[in-house]
Amino acid sequence: MILKDRFESLCLNFTEDKILIEKFWIEIEKNYSGKNRHYHNLQHLETLFEEIEHVKDKIKNFNTISFSIFYHDLIYDATSKLNEEKSADLAKENLGIVGLNNEDIQQIYEQILATKSHKKSNDEDINFLLDADLSILGKSSQVYLEYTKQIRKEYSIYPDFLYKPGRKKVLQHFLALENIFKTEYFKNKYESQARENIEYELKSL
Repeated sequence: MILKDRFESLCLNFTEDKILIEKFWIEIEKNYSGKNRHYHNLQHLETLFEEIEHVKDKIKNFNTISFSIFYHDLIYDATSKLNEEKSADLAKENLGIVGLNNEDIQQIYEQILATKSHKKSNDEDINFLLDADLSILGKSSQVYLEYTKQIRKEYSIYPDFLYKPGRKKVLQHFLALENIFKTEYFKNKYESQARENIEYELKSL
């Protein structure tokens, strides 16, 4: 399903105001199509939906997860440490207008914030979201290499002597985890390849 249709049908569960839905879709499309978005773009959202589709039957609230996917990187500035908070705030504001109840909105808010630290949660829905978000790490070495180039472009404002140590720290953090992926499904699918990819990238830094 194309992203726009997916967003519209999602919102129609809560509002019949198609003008409002269109307005919020345009904001999503515009943000994810920004000129500095080499990886955190609409393609990233499509990948997340493809990944999460495989575990749809295991997810308690697919609507909230879907909204979290659309909004989790809405604000993305490589120089900011508050992207997730800003994205979560915007989701809260917009989805309140769309008509979601407070409980769902709070859930989405927490799901988006969880993509900041990627810590294992007691809420399995969050774990599925986090795993889908990191699925790129376990793709083929060719796809992974392309991803590393895209991330480097997003951080192009930083010279290598600043970028490389920061990137190393992120990768070493992943390797130090008992498991990069938090759910059985994603662990079985991507864990070993992800570790291989990360170790390979570390050697090149």
